Amino acid sequence: MLRNTARIASKRSFATSFVASANYGKPQNPPIDTEIKLKIQPIVRTGESLEIKKARLLYQSRKRGILESDLLLSRYADARLDSMTMEELDEYDKLLDEADWDIYYWATRNYTVTPLPDKWKNSKILQEIQKVADNEEKVIMRMPELNAKKD
Repeated sequence: MLRNTARIASKRSFATSFVASANYGKPQNPPIDTEIKLKIQPIVRTGESLEIKKARLLYQSRKRGILESDLLLSRYADARLDSMTMEELDEYDKLLDEADWDIYYWATRNYTVTPLPDKWKNSKILQEIQKVADNEEKVIMRMPELNAKKD
């Protein structure tokens, strides 16, 4: 009796470890839910000075959380923020409220992964970011220096 119990226990632990090793010991990923929506609404800022707004947009461009988006948006912000009109700053601010990967796929024109919504189809700001992503000069892209003073 004791021998049979030990045999069953060893089969059970082998079966469990085999299932776990079938996915390299990691749990299975849940199915992707394409209907997930952002639950947190963007903060509406009022009374923000132009200097504070530009500083915030520069920071939000650089600290997205995804390196690819950080690189594209921080290079764009470094080149354009100082010369943007208030309307352009507002449009850029609204674009930064979008999800990181969405911005990246729109910037690289990969609309099969993330389709471009109608509200961004005629966006001058997005078109400029797409030019940065095109990298026609074939430069090695690096993050812009922080606190670099422009002459």
